Amino acid sequence: MWMIPGQNQTRVSEFILLGFSSDPTTNNILFIVFLLIYLCSIMGNGLIILLICLDSHLHTPMYFFLCILAILDMGYVTTTMPQMLVHLLAHSHTISFAGCWMQMYMFSALGISECTFFVVMAYDRYVAICYPLHYTVILNWGLCRQLASGSLVCGFLSALLHTFFTMSLPYCGPNKVNHYFCQGPSVRSLACIDTHFIEMVDLILSVLLVVTPISLIVASYIRIALAILKIKSTQARCKAFSTCASHLTVVTFFYVPASYIYMRPHSSYSPEQIKQISLFYNVFTALLNPVVYSLRNKDIKRAFLKVIGHSMVDC
Repeated sequence: MWMIPGQNQTRVSEFILLGFSSDPTTNNILFIVFLLIYLCSIMGNGLIILLICLDSHLHTPMYFFLCILAILDMGYVTTTMPQMLVHLLAHSHTISFAGCWMQMYMFSALGISECTFFVVMAYDRYVAICYPLHYTVILNWGLCRQLASGSLVCGFLSALLHTFFTMSLPYCGPNKVNHYFCQGPSVRSLACIDTHFIEMVDLILSVLLVVTPISLIVASYIRIALAILKIKSTQARCKAFSTCASHLTVVTFFYVPASYIYMRPHSSYSPEQIKQISLFYNVFTALLNPVVYSLRNKDIKRAFLKVIGHSMVDC
């Protein structure tokens, strides 16, 4: 800690992340489990990116958006997992004030970007099913790049506001964060002043950033469902539903736990609940997304078998 000039107070220069347990044996087990999850997440998303880049048949808007989602997932899980793994084995669980600020910002930026990007993916499915003959005309590559970059800009700009509210508060007392990373509400609870107003502003922003995308996704899928019901062929109808099922599954995995945390007052649930739910939408969604898309997608399977076949021939 350092002294605040002109005041008889000290300012926190670092935080201590309490993580999940203080027992060394438990931490060793958690390290192995989380390391395997992290490696599988990176390899799974990395494989999807590689397959989409290598197979020219996957160079379509749908798979371009899937590739962007995989990149976001890799960045999202990397903002927290490497440091958590180090802290599970290290005696010191400290993180500098600047490091905490950066981690909070990147986590929020990538999370909000992914939140808005799901709307883009829903729009892709809407155009593909409701306007199949005009799909490549409406979703041309210029628009695809604009939608992807717009989601990133929205995420990184919105995160600035969220992070600024939290990290500009005075921290002059306790510095133990009851979490495995610098999550906004958990850090804000250590501030030396009443944060009720800031919590309300943050809650309103969180509701807008969650409710607005969910509303747009629901509206898209209502139109999609109506269009699918008009299809006379049962096989074509099942195929259309199948192309949407993966996206809906991934959206549910992400939005349900995120909504539970950020759309309720921070005081309404325990720190242990926050950690467990955060772990699901931060870590497990990055692991489950490539599994969901690969298991339900024949094009991804075909591209994988093609790459494996070429590798065996080269050997």
